[in-house]
Amino acid sequence: MSAESAEVQVRPGVETDLSALTDIYNHYVRETPTTFDTTVFTPEERRPWLLSHLEDGPHRLMVAVSTGSQRILGYATSSAFRAKPAYDTSVEVSIYLAPDAGGRGVGTLLYKTLFEALAGEDLHRAYAGIAQPNEASARLHERFGFRYVGTYREVGRKFGRYWDVAWYEKEL
Repeated sequence: MSAESAEVQVRPGVETDLSALTDIYNHYVRETPTTFDTTVFTPEERRPWLLSHLEDGPHRLMVAVSTGSQRILGYATSSAFRAKPAYDTSVEVSIYLAPDAGGRGVGTLLYKTLFEALAGEDLHRAYAGIAQPNEASARLHERFGFRYVGTYREVGRKFGRYWDVAWYEKEL
């Protein structure tokens, strides 16, 4: 573990994290095409999302916290890939970092902890959709064994233009 990661603790997300997690997500809603949500959320509107991620099972929420300030630096999730039952052994994963937390190994630590937690679950594949361009996210996913499987062209419209989403998969 690097000196940087020694200053970061990753733990399951809890309800008291909701406001900070909502603030991080809303940054991406307002400023980037990373998420295709177009309207910011209140913490109360995000509560069902938080409650859908349990401390065990295939749908997890891991939170990175600065050990000094206890400030939330980001989070990683594994969520249902699709609603139909045959998809139950697949998850979609994502990471969102506080705007000033990138490039410090926080995303790597979050995914390492998330995939360790998922290792005992009845899961077969993880998928990640990455709005393009996002080279940093592609590199992070590739480091964790994801491979590129295809691109949905101009699949989402945000900020007055269309965006492509590259899809990656990983065996679990």
